[in-house]
Amino acid sequence: MAKVKYYYDTKTLSYKRIELSGLNKLKRLFYFLIGSAFTGLLMVIIFFQFFDSPKEKRLNREIDILTTQYEIVDDKLKQVELVLDDVQNRDDNIYRVIFEADPIPKSIRKAGYGGVNRYENLKGFNNSALIINTSEKVDQISKQLYIQSKSFDDIIELAKNKSDMLAALPAIQPVSNKNLSRMASGYGYRIHPIYKTRKMHSGMDFSAKSGTPIYATGDGKVSKVRRSRRGYGNHVIIDHGFGYKTLYAHMKKYAVKRGQKVKRGEVIGYVGSTGTSVAPHLHYEVHKDGRKINPVNFYFNDLNPEEYEKMLEISSQNNQSFD
Repeated sequence: MAKVKYYYDTKTLSYKRIELSGLNKLKRLFYFLIGSAFTGLLMVIIFFQFFDSPKEKRLNREIDILTTQYEIVDDKLKQVELVLDDVQNRDDNIYRVIFEADPIPKSIRKAGYGGVNRYENLKGFNNSALIINTSEKVDQISKQLYIQSKSFDDIIELAKNKSDMLAALPAIQPVSNKNLSRMASGYGYRIHPIYKTRKMHSGMDFSAKSGTPIYATGDGKVSKVRRSRRGYGNHVIIDHGFGYKTLYAHMKKYAVKRGQKVKRGEVIGYVGSTGTSVAPHLHYEVHKDGRKINPVNFYFNDLNPEEYEKMLEISSQNNQSFD
């Protein structure tokens, strides 16, 4: 029941009831409502400072679930990285070695994505570090998988050309040498026959009578035929493809011309002693990607294991070369 208020009238010396006008009543009601609303708003603000709303609780649960899922994905990505590393190692050290292909540099395999602002939109959140780290791993793995896929495409093409490559490899001795008696000097530092000083001998010397046939050691195309009285003398270079070239020097004469295609075992010339040579012999070199390498490793079509061991022993003797 509402309280009735009175005031003391000094003129009549009596109490009279206070009667509020309609406007005053409206003002009081307005002030009451404003005060109630302010008090309620203040209570709500204070409450939500210490307690989560049902919506916030639901969102926090969803954030916790997403964070857990990100952590699970991050762990799985680490496992994927380990598997991918193993595939990359096999690719570089087994598959590409088999097909005589250079390994893919790590600077290419492990290269990241450019752009310092690539993950800028992921910053500023409570779990930004986890989200950015996971995103970076996904991007890196995606790029590495693309590079690996292209590498396998290359391997497939190399496998298709494997028979051609095997035919092109310089896999026999350049002169008939069944008993290995013609092996005179090997690859390495040897005494020069003219200057009598130790000098790098970049090939193998096969002693033979002048006019002995010289054979192409693998399929290829003759890239150079030159007649000279110095250095290699009359010599021929065959380009076998796949990065391989062979050189046949000090010929008496040659039986091929520049641009001619030759097969392994085909006669390309005859032993002589032209150029810087002290006796009839063939100086033979194998080049891989422009670098001179030891020819002794390429006689697998000619020699059995025992003969190969004997060839290694003869070629490693520190004797005098013929050129």
